Amino acid sequence: MNKFIFSAIFMVASLYSLQAQTNPVIIDWLINATGIQGSHYVQGNSTPINDNIDANVQSVQYSNDWAYINTHGIPAYTTGPFLDGNPSLASDQSAIYRFTLNPTENTGTSTSTTGGNIGNFINGVSLFDYRDGVAWNPTTSALCGGPGNPPCPGGPMSSQDWNRDAVPAEKGGFDCAKAHPAMGNYHHHQNPSAFDLDLVTVSTICDLYASDGLYNINPNNHSPLIGFAYDGFPIYGAYAYQNADGTGAIVRMKSGYELLTNTTRANGPNVNATYFSGYFREDYQFVANTADDILDEHNGRFCITPEYPNGIYCYFTTVDANWNSAYPYVVGPTFYGNVTSGKVNNINEAVTTYVEDTTTTTTGLINKEELDFEIHIMPNPSSDFIAVQVDNLAQSDFEISLIDITGKLVKKSRLKQGSTVSYLDIQTVYAGAYIVVVSSDKGYSTRNVLIER
Repeated sequence: MNKFIFSAIFMVASLYSLQAQTNPVIIDWLINATGIQGSHYVQGNSTPINDNIDANVQSVQYSNDWAYINTHGIPAYTTGPFLDGNPSLASDQSAIYRFTLNPTENTGTSTSTTGGNIGNFINGVSLFDYRDGVAWNPTTSALCGGPGNPPCPGGPMSSQDWNRDAVPAEKGGFDCAKAHPAMGNYHHHQNPSAFDLDLVTVSTICDLYASDGLYNINPNNHSPLIGFAYDGFPIYGAYAYQNADGTGAIVRMKSGYELLTNTTRANGPNVNATYFSGYFREDYQFVANTADDILDEHNGRFCITPEYPNGIYCYFTTVDANWNSAYPYVVGPTFYGNVTSGKVNNINEAVTTYVEDTTTTTTGLINKEELDFEIHIMPNPSSDFIAVQVDNLAQSDFEISLIDITGKLVKKSRLKQGSTVSYLDIQTVYAGAYIVVVSSDKGYSTRNVLIER
């Protein structure tokens, strides 16, 4: 667990410093302490190109009321390519995002989500809502807004009768991690897990341009905390305790929105193969449900979670039974809380820099505890490469070691903080039985693997 480092002189903990040790909006970001850099693909080249930009979050600073997140907005997992003609690459945002330490419910009229950033994932990458700035203009009976379309009446992000849903409409432009950039601002509209990890794959982009995303869905465990919305409330993955009081089985959190059955749209195009049901956000309606695992109109509910044992309102990255993204995806179309967080240009108050435990991983296993965390070795048996995948979220770097039966280290690689998979090239390794050791500062776990020739 992350720790705030105190000198012996100041061992008496004040309420202020205790808050820094326990408030997830301070301690749960992926702070890059090992120089991890981002990388990207370009179309036609399946070898990642280094970005020379530090990935994840660079620092976290906090005051009595706010946490300030300094990030380049670049993930540890490889980005791109974007095969819909998007000329942009994920680029350095050099941003400071401010989040309230004390989020509050909005008891008045709910605030609608907007185009652009509405939150951040814990690796510093931006969160967008469902929209992509494209809508239907009933005057011209055509799409408006976005690249290649005429402007919409009222401006580029003005409200229209029918606003396009980016997740199905722009699927061809998402990379393997289900994201893309807007003018360089790399962002997810949806669950940040790779397409090829879904139970039913709806995009083949990972076949040529493999990536992995922020975390893997694990239906057996409570999903990790993966971000914060601009009202300050936390965002979790797809699975949680069935009951809001933290009891019950681990179940999939389900969207409260359902598709309308209409085949016509007033002031919009009829439902057809091009403008299918779900192409526009307004194709959905919210249906209230009292079941604990059906989320509210903001895509959340009150929860007891591992990070919030006293409970808090939580958003979830909703998916369907096939683990494909389900509207409204993360947050929206309105916020639950008062929107006070967001991007700032400067920090205009006294702050303290949060310092986490940066114990480094070593190849030796002396004094390390054997842990039983979930590891997948693929394929097994193998002949060319071994993919080592960890479930949930890599809070720190993992060292991957291939050991032969004599205990000799044969191959080594690293699974980077904020990613989920690492590869070992075994083309020059002799056939036989080996042990894969996955090690971090918390401990290690082992799996057997067979190499065939």
